[in-house]
Amino acid sequence: MKIRIVPLHIYNQDAIIAQLAAMLQQAFPTPDGYPTPAEARAEVLEFLAEERVSLVALGENQEAVGWIGGIPAYRGYAYELHPLVVREDQRRRGIGSMLVAELENELRRRGAITVYLGTDDVNNRTSIGGIDVYPDPLEHALRLRSVNNHPIAFYQKLGYKVVGIIPDANGFGKPDIIMAKRL
Repeated sequence: MKIRIVPLHIYNQDAIIAQLAAMLQQAFPTPDGYPTPAEARAEVLEFLAEERVSLVALGENQEAVGWIGGIPAYRGYAYELHPLVVREDQRRRGIGSMLVAELENELRRRGAITVYLGTDDVNNRTSIGGIDVYPDPLEHALRLRSVNNHPIAFYQKLGYKVVGIIPDANGFGKPDIIMAKRL
């Protein structure tokens, strides 16, 4: 399948927005994610703001198969990578890696130095999921690894490093893992 990556504002069409919202809702259905179509659609619409980066991967029939966003922080020196989602039937085909690479290129053009992200472990898919990391959370962060196909493994392959954790961010034993990469 030939994939084309384009800015969302170019394809600001109801059909594309609905497809992206459906992907978000499917990938992040929990109460902390996008449990309703309206919440998912609202998230997509926020990425039409001029200061945000929003890239859509389009398949051969011009349907959305993936989406990535970048949110400026720290006066534009750093951007948060959020969200990254690939349609379930298109995963493991390199689309996510393509989206990350294109986002990084765009962020470099904008003068960013660092890109960072948070990737939660709410279902014990890392070595620190489900455990008490106190009294030394940084020691646990140093030894952090994926144990059940957690997204940290994907990001590590792309050069991202664990730079910290927020213990119990989503409840006891459910940390947020902060990763970053210098551009």
